[in-house]
Amino acid sequence: MSEVKIDPSWQRHLVNEFEKPYFKDLSAFVHDEYKHAIVFPPPKNIFRAFDLCPFDDVEVVILGQDPYHGPDQANGLCFAVGEGIRLPPSLQNIFKEIESDLGTPLVHKTGDLERWARQGVLLLNATLTVRAHSAGSHQGKGWEEFTDAAIKALSDEREHLVFILWGNYAKTKGAHIDRTKHLVLESAHPSPFSAYSGFFGCKHFSKANEYLTKHGKKAIDWV
Repeated sequence: MSEVKIDPSWQRHLVNEFEKPYFKDLSAFVHDEYKHAIVFPPPKNIFRAFDLCPFDDVEVVILGQDPYHGPDQANGLCFAVGEGIRLPPSLQNIFKEIESDLGTPLVHKTGDLERWARQGVLLLNATLTVRAHSAGSHQGKGWEEFTDAAIKALSDEREHLVFILWGNYAKTKGAHIDRTKHLVLESAHPSPFSAYSGFFGCKHFSKANEYLTKHGKKAIDWV
């Protein structure tokens, strides 16, 4: 669909998706939702994860589930929030694990996470839009199929990427990643309800960097 405004590199890899019936239905649904309800993130940020991280620049993929559904939170990057917005509990725990894992205090403590995206970290939610104050309201409308296609394209056409899957939903989402040529890191979700069940101490940030440097790539500056 010509009106899909997404980074050209992703457009080339996902162009077939835009012509499929599910995506046309999804597009009509999302357009209608933005007309008649408060929906997050703002339309310009729906594909922000892709726009900040072109296909050939991706080195790490972190999978989330849904955008935040509170005002000014969702900004198109999973787990991230708009500049100046209080950090949600899951992101607070992610930052704690980074400091523990890397043994250094964070330099950047804002929640936008654009700094990661510009280094090649694709911060991808399974569902790219949500109705205000209604978690999961845009699930099952087609976004999952679209983001599955993005993950499959990366798995099939790239090598030596790191896929970080936190929680059972993300693990299911990563079922089709080719683990013979990519590193897949799995743990509990960073939510306060599960962080102490295997997220804290997972050391995914150092493990990702070790893998990248082993394959001649640049480590991510997580702090």
